[in-house]
Amino acid sequence: HLGAESEELGARPEPHVSALRRALSSTLRVWLEAVTHIELEPSIDISCAKYESTDVLLCHDDELEGRRIAFILYLVPPWEKSDGGTLDLFSTDEHFQPQQVMKSLMPSWNTLVFFEVSPVSFHQVSEILSEEKCRLSVSGWFHGPPLERPARYIEAPLPRSPHIPYDHEILYEWVNLVYLDMDSQAQIQEEFEERSEILLKDFLKKEKFQLLCEALENKDIQWSSRGPPNKRLYETAEEDSLPDILKNFLQFLHSEALFLLLSNFTGLKLHFLAPSDEDAGEGRAADSAGQSSSKSEEEETEQRADSSTSQPDQPDNIFEAQDSETQNGSSTPMCAGELRRWTNGHYTLVHDNQATEFALDLLFYCGCEDWDPEYGGFTSYIAKGEDEELLTVNPEDNCLALVYRDKETMKFVKYINHRSLARLKKHPSRRGFWDFSFVYFE
Repeated sequence: HLGAESEELGARPEPHVSALRRALSSTLRVWLEAVTHIELEPSIDISCAKYESTDVLLCHDDELEGRRIAFILYLVPPWEKSDGGTLDLFSTDEHFQPQQVMKSLMPSWNTLVFFEVSPVSFHQVSEILSEEKCRLSVSGWFHGPPLERPARYIEAPLPRSPHIPYDHEILYEWVNLVYLDMDSQAQIQEEFEERSEILLKDFLKKEKFQLLCEALENKDIQWSSRGPPNKRLYETAEEDSLPDILKNFLQFLHSEALFLLLSNFTGLKLHFLAPSDEDAGEGRAADSAGQSSSKSEEEETEQRADSSTSQPDQPDNIFEAQDSETQNGSSTPMCAGELRRWTNGHYTLVHDNQATEFALDLLFYCGCEDWDPEYGGFTSYIAKGEDEELLTVNPEDNCLALVYRDKETMKFVKYINHRSLARLKKHPSRRGFWDFSFVYFE
């Protein structure tokens, strides 16, 4: 997440660079030892970094075996608060997790900043807002006897729950009929099984989507900031404060009918009616209009013709006939999710103890008209331990993204930079966008 360019200076032969290295590792080191009472090794890590417009270095603690003191020497032109690029220091809670910025230091020419590296030395470089100025610095670490780290704090994950019993009627209320057609579901499944991801455009009925977007503007919704900033920063909605249509949509995302529809889209077993791998026959799907599709072809055709015009005439409790525990044999499919608001300064980070498991991610976007990917806010999937991007999901109105990830895949939402505010010229009330982010587990 370092947008800036950086270069190691440890072995550079230029006279000014080696003179600076010598001064830091001898004169400054001796002085630092006297001031801090920490025994420091003569060798230092040293590099330079160049931050330009929209570059940012998000919240982290610098901790690595043996690092004891971090230093930064600023080589910047005259700098103002409005240029961004401050060094922000965070307060921490009882779990040694960062909370909020408690001090911001503005860079200034030939100024040296140093701090002790510890389990609570969380800091960040705030976004560069200046289009012309370059924030150039030389920074690095002095090493010494390693400190003992507290045990890594594991936070509670979002609560998971099984589906809510709703029959197929809820699909006809919300979903674009194109996606309820059995042929298109089979086609989607074929593509998904090949690529492990799919984007379904115009997923909701137009009028429903419109109502959702209007409801999201409601001033009574209570949004709260979700951190900690070394892992994420965005806002999440308090469910009790939501207008009815948003509550209904969240129920739709938890509904049994959607679990079955997602099974049909993906081939995953998220419902007992979904055929399992052992089931014979290629391309079988459970009929999300309410029956397992082992019917005769005539019935199938009739059902399909009928479903495009009116809802099939079927008993309302079609899903409630059997208990999913007993049907599933092994485990009950579950989901967890939230409604999130994204604006300038928001992001999520890949972190060491991010739980990785087989799961289906669902992302549904609202309020993204004229959103430019250069603003950030897209979701990136990467292979664990690699920088290589496997997939990028860009925010797009009324678009449902489904991504199946394995244990080796991690994801993050790219920091939303200040250029996103240019959109206010066209959409005066739109500082960002919303998404419904859900994860489904077989």
